[in-house]
Amino acid sequence: MSMQVNLQVFIGIGANLGDAAATVSKAIAALAQLPDTTLVARSALFGSAPIDSSGDDYVNAVAELSTSLSAADLLQHLQAIELAHGRERPYRNAPRTLDLDLLLYGDEEINTTDLQIPHPRMTERAFVLLPLLLLSADINIPGKGRAQDYVAAVAKQRIQELPIT
Repeated sequence: MSMQVNLQVFIGIGANLGDAAATVSKAIAALAQLPDTTLVARSALFGSAPIDSSGDDYVNAVAELSTSLSAADLLQHLQAIELAHGRERPYRNAPRTLDLDLLLYGDEEINTTDLQIPHPRMTERAFVLLPLLLLSADINIPGKGRAQDYVAAVAKQRIQELPIT
């Protein structure tokens, strides 16, 4: 009999089309319903300017999960949640109804055609680092070191915590 091991994973959540705040909240609720997965914590919602993109400001958050799903299975579930919220991928960094990024999967480093963990641009994005650090102030990014060490580099990016509605 094999033991199922639960891993600590972090999901980056973003949206900038439609009622983005409501969509992010619904996505967090959907994450909590995933099989073999528990929602451990969620950050506040943040507003941030688009990076390498256009359109309205994004609403972002980070969710911490405990899961025994494989990284590939978890990615499939994330993509299904995106599709259920009308996600289209017309071009790279297009405005989106919902974006779910698998940021960290335990302390694993994964590099396949479909999945790169840690997320390759997470250390360059205030809208990932700040909510992540609110959930886990001393977190390390596999192969990169302490997440805290990257905050200064993103300090000029516009981001603000949104009021709870």
